[in-house]
Amino acid sequence: MPEKGAPLVYIALEQPTGAHLLTPDHDELAVPVTLRYLSDDPLAVHFVFPAWISLDEEEVTWTFARSLLEEGLGSPAGLGTVRLCPDGPSHTVVELHAPQGIAAVRFQTAALNRFLLRSYTVTEPGGEPLEPALDRGLASLFGVV
Repeated sequence: MPEKGAPLVYIALEQPTGAHLLTPDHDELAVPVTLRYLSDDPLAVHFVFPAWISLDEEEVTWTFARSLLEEGLGSPAGLGTVRLCPDGPSHTVVELHAPQGIAAVRFQTAALNRFLLRSYTVTEPGGEPLEPALDRGLASLFGVV
């Protein structure tokens, strides 16, 4: 716990990586993705896609549980808008579900695993403080800012 009155220090971890957007025609479009972990949001990971790939030409960030990323590297995981599934021994497919459709993006499993392990150097698994995350979740649920 920081000393009273001491400024809080937050850490942002970013890892640029390459991925492939899988198209319905079974083509693949190479796309750069930035993997991001923020110590002030310790339960989540963020996948940042460039503006040129989105329908509205704005950078798109998908945020989901870090524990989902961990689970999805070894077996199919996820029930909601983000689902992960191993694709052979060296790739992982991340499905992103939105009202406009589903995007399937294939990553090298080693890159995702490296990112996950680096995030553990910032906040150990299970070492995340739950109270701030619960407070933010409850505030958003009840419309409080």
